[in-house]
Amino acid sequence: MPPPAGPRRTKPDRRVAEAAGRRGERLAGWWLRLKGWRILDRRVRTPAGEVDLVARKGNLVAFVEVKTRGSAAELDFAIDQRRLARVAAAAEVLMPRYAGPGDDIRVDVLLMAPGARPRHIENAWMP
Repeated sequence: MPPPAGPRRTKPDRRVAEAAGRRGERLAGWWLRLKGWRILDRRVRTPAGEVDLVARKGNLVAFVEVKTRGSAAELDFAIDQRRLARVAAAAEVLMPRYAGPGDDIRVDVLLMAPGARPRHIENAWMP
């Protein structure tokens, strides 16, 4: 049985959350580039789900889920196995497009909050 639904977001709330999410994804892309990653794509949609960022560093391709929250305390609850499974399913669909023979692939999570250093969880999906 699904958990009870929380309060429904109004349209302005969704727009604010969407704008914050996009801003977080932009900042995450900048942060990854500073760490030596090359951003291959952003917001890639598949029938299985969406990947926020596709990044490469050497022979490693990371499919990155970015979660942005209003405070660092909220980040601990930003990601769960269900969301990670969707990202992993989308990554599986996208692998042939971004990864070649000999490349390693993983699913990462980048947690972003104002005033907090980005938290990069490498290889977050382990089926």
